[in-house]
Amino acid sequence: MSRSGVMIAAACLTVGTATAAHAHEDHCTAVVDTVAEAGFDDSVTVTCSDSHALITSDTYPDHDLMTGITGTNEQVPIPADYAAPVILTPVLGDTPLTRDAALGVAVNGVPIYDYTGGGEMTQADLAHHQAQHDTVQTGQLDVCGGHAGRGDDYHYHASPVCMIAQMENAGPDAIIGWGFDGFPIYGDTNPDGSVIAQGDLDVCNGQTDGTFGYRYHTSADAPYIVQCLMGEVADFDRLPRVSPIVTEGGGGAAPGRPPQGGVEGLVFSEGAGGQRSMDYSYKGEAYFIRYAPSETEGCYNFETQTVTNDGALHTGEYCR
Repeated sequence: MSRSGVMIAAACLTVGTATAAHAHEDHCTAVVDTVAEAGFDDSVTVTCSDSHALITSDTYPDHDLMTGITGTNEQVPIPADYAAPVILTPVLGDTPLTRDAALGVAVNGVPIYDYTGGGEMTQADLAHHQAQHDTVQTGQLDVCGGHAGRGDDYHYHASPVCMIAQMENAGPDAIIGWGFDGFPIYGDTNPDGSVIAQGDLDVCNGQTDGTFGYRYHTSADAPYIVQCLMGEVADFDRLPRVSPIVTEGGGGAAPGRPPQGGVEGLVFSEGAGGQRSMDYSYKGEAYFIRYAPSETEGCYNFETQTVTNDGALHTGEYCR
């Protein structure tokens, strides 16, 4: 879709004041503009309803993937249709919200999670760094701040540095994503480029904002990115997730387990026809996950030899 073709559905407010309606439209425009000005509107669609801006993509970014991972969970990135709902009338709450799935979305359409790898964060944990589950410290992330999760979907757990480098409007005042509660996400500094003083960011890695009321930031140190949501979100537990790939009969592969001590030489490559391969070694033995689109739409033929499966060779067709 071209930049001029970004889809904006008319906002039809049946209640509320003219001021509320104007704020709603402004927020829709702001979300649309962040995608377009960053240059991602060829691969990301933004559609506004009377309550949300849906940022829709296949979650598969056009930058380096998986390079630098040592603590691999032996999952691989597969395109997945994903519509991320961003509230258009954000309201700050008084209880931080956390979940074992995405809390927001980057302007390239890739979901944003907290820094833990498997949803280990509970509300009681927010004030304490979970070092054993830290995806940065355990080597689970690539050089771009992301990896493939249980749904074999690519997402970020830390600052999306490769995406930021691609942004046409990259700079301290550029919004790099949105929390599902409707508040924007910026980089490591304040929008004016000034340093964020220690203690300015709250438990969710956010602070007050003169334009939007509140904003989130990435950071060099934990929690690295949005750790929780400070805004109110109705049906919070029903926010979208990417389901794991399954066989025709509905069964799926067992979750991968990061090999103790980490792997070496992990390389992710893509070939003609959509073939993809992740190759690595562990304790001197070679392992791989190879897959390519099958004749069935949304399905892939897999050939795997993983540490999780004790080096046994597995083949099969898996689908979204």
